[in-house]
Amino acid sequence: MIMDLVTGESEVQQYANPVLESAYFISKNSKDVFIPQDSIQEAANTIYSNMKKLKYSVSVWKQHELHPKVANEDAINWIFLVDLLNFSFWSDLEKEKGSDCRERFSIYYKDKIYSGYWSLCAAINRAIDEGIQITNPSVYASPENLSDDKIKYIFRSHTSEEIFLLQERINCMREAGKVLVEKFDGSFINCVKQSNNSAMNLLKIITDNFESFRDESEFLGRKVQFYKRAQILIADIWACFEGYDYGSFNDIDDITMFADYRVPQALFHLGALSYSQNLHNIINSFTLLPNGSQLEIEIRGCSIWSVELLKRLIQQKIKQDNTLDLIPILNTIILDFYIWDFANEHKNTFKVGIHRTRSIFY
Repeated sequence: MIMDLVTGESEVQQYANPVLESAYFISKNSKDVFIPQDSIQEAANTIYSNMKKLKYSVSVWKQHELHPKVANEDAINWIFLVDLLNFSFWSDLEKEKGSDCRERFSIYYKDKIYSGYWSLCAAINRAIDEGIQITNPSVYASPENLSDDKIKYIFRSHTSEEIFLLQERINCMREAGKVLVEKFDGSFINCVKQSNNSAMNLLKIITDNFESFRDESEFLGRKVQFYKRAQILIADIWACFEGYDYGSFNDIDDITMFADYRVPQALFHLGALSYSQNLHNIINSFTLLPNGSQLEIEIRGCSIWSVELLKRLIQQKIKQDNTLDLIPILNTIILDFYIWDFANEHKNTFKVGIHRTRSIFY
């Protein structure tokens, strides 16, 4: 069943997205990460059943309390800044105290404490509430307009653990803000306009112009691309606008899974990914995997290809499901959103941890 859905190399080379081609190449040459043919079908069944019960759709994006509720230019600049800084939220304290450790970096906002990705959203929203024009590229491009100390204040923690890679985050803000001011009239909306409703055009605009989005490595002598933050930036705009207006992309289905550290953990739990005993031991001993190392590349590439196969299997199930009143939209973006939400809800029950890579790319 599953073998019929695995595309041949000639078909893969026709894909517009180099990330998918990279993922296929990595999955075919991986030594320590595998996609189990015997259990991925069951994983697809489980995911589809749960998504169907939840009526999971693109509208879930706006339902998250910290995401913008109005789809406009301000929302686009908010999304750009968030995904510019959307990396490295795992805590060193998890080794001793678990993933829900109260001492980890967190943001206190509107009587709630947020950690992980949500701490970033909360910090930015808190700054906006305090009158800081944090999402304005012309402001964060320049230390004269927004000092390093002010940025440190914006990301002040509710705990003793500070945000990781603060200086790298500041560098990303300066570089990207400067590019937007000098080349795109100070707003990411102009990048979106230049894409002519093509997600792949926008992906190229982002990775050509913004160095910190250039998430690439070398694997077995060839360049491979992941573009996690660039792709989720496009996906978040699509989701915010629910596929309309500035979120209308005629090739949105070419976007792949966003290769981070949380979704692979869920894929392993669901049976859509497996590790060699060596890699399993490395992960569960909290050993750091350097960005660009073969093991890290295999995890990310195989995760992308696994979600691609899950998408195809679930799309086939949708076609065969006679109980549906309305055919749901199912692409890799929605599937990734669901798996990420599932991972964050159930992470304390998983038997394998996240792979620990400290990087600006995810």
